[in-house]
Amino acid sequence: MATLTNPPYSVILACGLVLAAQACQSEAIKANQEMVERQQQQIEAMQREIASLKAQQTYPTPPPPPGTCDKAVMAQATRQGGQKYAAGDFEKALGYYQDALAACPGDARAELNLARAYDALKDRDQAILHYQRAASTTDPSEQSVRDEARAALDHLGFAP
Repeated sequence: MATLTNPPYSVILACGLVLAAQACQSEAIKANQEMVERQQQQIEAMQREIASLKAQQTYPTPPPPPGTCDKAVMAQATRQGGQKYAAGDFEKALGYYQDALAACPGDARAELNLARAYDALKDRDQAILHYQRAASTTDPSEQSVRDEARAALDHLGFAP
């Protein structure tokens, strides 16, 4: 008959370590699962925030197709540019005149106004470029614009 003996102390210690390791692993797994859940909640919150930002996002109105002109936008921008120009704020006038030209690409009056703003800002090259464009208009109703642009080019010492 076999007799039961107490296991050696080293076996008890080894079993205790195994049990402790399993308990540690269990705690580590639990901590990892909690961390994954928190991260999943953060991801979901970020996705909601992104969706909200996308819903609020506005896109600029595309420019008119080539050959078209938004006269209302050009008139508004020209008026505002003229006010800034008269007040001596040539930088802001330039911005408005650029908007006017963007609304009606190739418009001789918009080119002339833009040239004047560049001229006032001492940007001779850009002024000459836009004066030349204004002076080259073939629209008979823009004769006065063409004449003003040519006179400005002459004043700058640049023959059209």
